Amino acid sequence: MTTGFTIWFTGLSGAGKTTLAHLVQTELRARGYRVEVLDGDVVRTHLSKGLGFSREDRDTNVRRIGWVCEVLTRNDVVAIAAAISPFRDVRDEVRARIRRFVEIFVDVPLEVAIARDVKGLYARALAGAIPRFTGVSDPYEPPLNPELTIRSAEEPPEASAARILAALERLGYVRPAARLAAD
Repeated sequence: MTTGFTIWFTGLSGAGKTTLAHLVQTELRARGYRVEVLDGDVVRTHLSKGLGFSREDRDTNVRRIGWVCEVLTRNDVVAIAAAISPFRDVRDEVRARIRRFVEIFVDVPLEVAIARDVKGLYARALAGAIPRFTGVSDPYEPPLNPELTIRSAEEPPEASAARILAALERLGYVRPAARLAAD
């Protein structure tokens, strides 16, 4: 039985992608799945070190994350990507390469993302100190047909994670927790 698949969290900086990725990872591991999280910030310090924030560099970063997710998925690991991945066409390209792919749009109003920003990135971007900042001076293209949209300003992360797991069960990627106990 194939158990590998990719969960791709996309959304603005501060939307809650990493928080949700780790909550889902914890639950999937508790259910016996092998899971790896590829966080956009961590990937940029290792796999994509040296890339800037031009359109070409952003696309390269997303393709690299996608390639790692593809390899993990093919080897029966649940790959969870938590990356802004601002451009729809590159996300769709990655989706086409990974057959077992679940896109989750973590939607948040810009003002909420700004209020959550502990690093001060939005303030610096709004002041012009960070050029090409997604959602401020660079575009973010929301997915047209994600498997699930999470409005992270409207519910606690634990409730969102529960909805994600229910969606994964409904889509047939994850066995329901109740069935796991009976097996």
